[in-house]
Amino acid sequence: MPPIKRTKFKLTPEQLLEMFYWLKLIRGFDERLSILVKQGKVRSGVYTGIGQEAIIVGTCYGLRQEDYICPLHRDLGSFLMKGVETRVMMAQMFAKETGLSKGRDSALHSGVSELGIFGNTSMLGANLPVAAGIAFTFKMEKTDNVVVAYFGEGASNTGDFHEALNFAGVHQLPVIFICENNQYAYSVPLEKSMAIDDVAIRAEGYGFDGVAINGNDVLAVYQATQGALARARGGEGPTLIECKTYRWHGHSEHDKAFYRTDEELAMWKSRDPIPTFTTYLRARHVLDDEKQKGIDARVAATIDEALEFAMSSPDPTAEDAVTDLYA
Repeated sequence: MPPIKRTKFKLTPEQLLEMFYWLKLIRGFDERLSILVKQGKVRSGVYTGIGQEAIIVGTCYGLRQEDYICPLHRDLGSFLMKGVETRVMMAQMFAKETGLSKGRDSALHSGVSELGIFGNTSMLGANLPVAAGIAFTFKMEKTDNVVVAYFGEGASNTGDFHEALNFAGVHQLPVIFICENNQYAYSVPLEKSMAIDDVAIRAEGYGFDGVAINGNDVLAVYQATQGALARARGGEGPTLIECKTYRWHGHSEHDKAFYRTDEELAMWKSRDPIPTFTTYLRARHVLDDEKQKGIDARVAATIDEALEFAMSSPDPTAEDAVTDLYA
């Protein structure tokens, strides 16, 4: 076997395999949730990101604990990568006492300030001005921490998006805006909601750089994010990264997605980020059958253990409803 060298992304073989593990874990977690919600076992709304995993792995890999993320409803994988245990995330989906909010809310609105995770609201895009505010705090405190804020192409047509980008541009804030452009805002296709091809060009109107990339290429996402992180930490302001991708399932697990064609879905499934990365790793002799089996077994064991933990965890009591209240 030829000697293994670092890639142009300066990632070691061990780091590349770690990224592969995260891709597989996030996919496996979402796939299991999709089954569980159909069985009536999950108490949270389920909005899977199957097909979009490369965005989460590419943007979250290498972030510091002090860096903040502002995830969306489809970004459960970002919770895992930022340090939330898989078992705790599963318990959250089951509304158990051991979940993040102790049974009070679904995963959509959860946050963990100690891990740098800001809870989202149901108004998609409303997290962006908050992200700019957190970034403004980092700048005032003279730290080099960064905020990574996620939104969909549909949210880029809302006022919150434009106000956040304008504020971030004026104040040169350390924030990276990640557009998960999966072609549909619920059932509204891209061409019905905007007269441009790339959301990324909107950054220019607010005085900073925007770039549109292949959101199914984990290394392309990672490279773009690392450049944006370096600029943000160096005081050079925000960046907008538009990741073009596709969600395999409907907007949620109760959406059958009749508004799109089988041909379109098949075309995008052929661009699955996991087989693409698998081929790359095997070509570089980083991944072989034994290592892949080991990672698959680790993923399966982690998800099985998380499910067992969630199902065996206690439900919150009625008395718990009046605890953790803040005036």
